Amino acid sequence: MATMAKYCKAYSLKKLRQFDQWMENLENTRKEKQQLDGKEVEVKRVLTDDDFLYLQENYIVTDGIFKDENIIFDNVTPEWKEFCQKTLAFEIPVYEAVQVQGSVNQDKSHS
Repeated sequence: MATMAKYCKAYSLKKLRQFDQWMENLENTRKEKQQLDGKEVEVKRVLTDDDFLYLQENYIVTDGIFKDENIIFDNVTPEWKEFCQKTLAFEIPVYEAVQVQGSVNQDKSHS
């Protein structure tokens, strides 16, 4: 079953291709449905600079929102992380825990 990450961000392939060690695993692109000779068939999509891929919280790039499916790039190196942070401005947000407090009326009704 596919696993969704806590955070990912979409980037155009044109931006990702700026990384000098970028290599695409085109075997893992998502399949698209197309009409071929009157039949509906699934074919691997062809990526262009205008397509968007997802940079996951673990710095792997996927063709879709799931972090363990359609992996296009997984050569996670210190140089790649630096490129993501400095060039792409990729930053994983830090979520602080929110404490929910009951209203004054709620507290009195439970006394």
